[in-house]
Amino acid sequence: MKIIQFAAENVKKLRVVAITPKGNVVQITGPNGSGKSSVLDAIFMALAGKSAAPSKPVRDGEEKASITLDLGEIVVTRKFTKDGGTSLTVATADGAKYASPQQMLDKLLGTLTFDPLAFSRMPPKEQRTELGTLLGITAQLDKLEIERARCVTERTAESREVKSAIARRDAVLISADVLERVDVAAVMAEINHAQEENAGLHRLLNERASEEKQIRHDRERVIILREKAQDLLDEANELEQNAVQAEQMLQATVVLQQEIDIAPLRQRVLDAQNINAELDRREQRRVLDEEVQAGEKAVAHLTKCITEFETAKAALVQGAAMPIPGLGFTADGVTYNSLPLEQASSAEQLRVSVAIAMAANPKLRVLRIKDGSLLDEASLALLEEMVDAQDFQVWIERVDTSGTVGIIMEDGTAREASAAAPTELAEVA
Repeated sequence: MKIIQFAAENVKKLRVVAITPKGNVVQITGPNGSGKSSVLDAIFMALAGKSAAPSKPVRDGEEKASITLDLGEIVVTRKFTKDGGTSLTVATADGAKYASPQQMLDKLLGTLTFDPLAFSRMPPKEQRTELGTLLGITAQLDKLEIERARCVTERTAESREVKSAIARRDAVLISADVLERVDVAAVMAEINHAQEENAGLHRLLNERASEEKQIRHDRERVIILREKAQDLLDEANELEQNAVQAEQMLQATVVLQQEIDIAPLRQRVLDAQNINAELDRREQRRVLDEEVQAGEKAVAHLTKCITEFETAKAALVQGAAMPIPGLGFTADGVTYNSLPLEQASSAEQLRVSVAIAMAANPKLRVLRIKDGSLLDEASLALLEEMVDAQDFQVWIERVDTSGTVGIIMEDGTAREASAAAPTELAEVA
């Protein structure tokens, strides 16, 4: 269905306008403020309903407004009153009316029906959602992207852990010698025993020194006693005899030992500690080796998962009926010929946007472009080529004061470019 005839009265800036379009490209031209936007908005208001209407749809100074769209198979009539009231009638060509007219119209409307260039102006993620919704694969794509993003996050974390484990493992330096663990406690016990033996020996030496001191003292006393008197000689002789006997007994009973050298034992402890530290490092490296291997295995598994998600997404996109060849999806937007759509040329973006808009509207084959002044001659030619090829109709608003292009708006009325002057009710055929 396309618009066969458009009629509007007192809608926004329009007075009374009737347009019977010729061809598939309908250009609404004129200076700013002449009513161009009101024509395209009226089409939108007629089909989309009250939610598409501005707060004041009725022209200033008027009590009511009306819009009629003849779509061939059906005729849509939308009316507004100054106080905010509205009514809708949708009738077949033979006059039969639909019981739920807005429901019927909603089934005809695509999301991009009224401005295909809106797709090119969307942020990349909104473009992705719009195209995915059109193809019916948004939910599946989102699920795949969520799972893929989870795998990427986990792989990044796992790779970081693997690098950390490798660094920690390589920092543990080990020798190539074959070693056996040494019982340091046993060597320490030997040291303690040697120290106890040495302590006993020191006690004996001290006792010997004390005895020797006493002997010297006794001999000194002998000399003194001999000097005192003869009567003490016997006592001195007795003391001398006692001293001799004590010395003989001391020599017979005390066997001196050599002090035990514990330096070699301490060296054995150091050697044992070094050996055991080396074995500890080897065990540490073994544990870290296992950690690295487990991490690398996990990274490989996650990489496989990511590849599988990419394959599933590619199969999903490949199986979708794309509006135009070369379209694709990323997590952040839409691609065209493998490049982000925003990097495509203006002509490519126009081609993609119009193709998507047409795919979204298989029944109501009407498009609307409000920023038509942004299109150069080459873009207009491309647009005309596409709508002619698919038998679509596009209404374009363009600022033009030459009076030689399309349907010319002047103070809320319309005339053809070839007409001499506007009429109060401009029948444009």
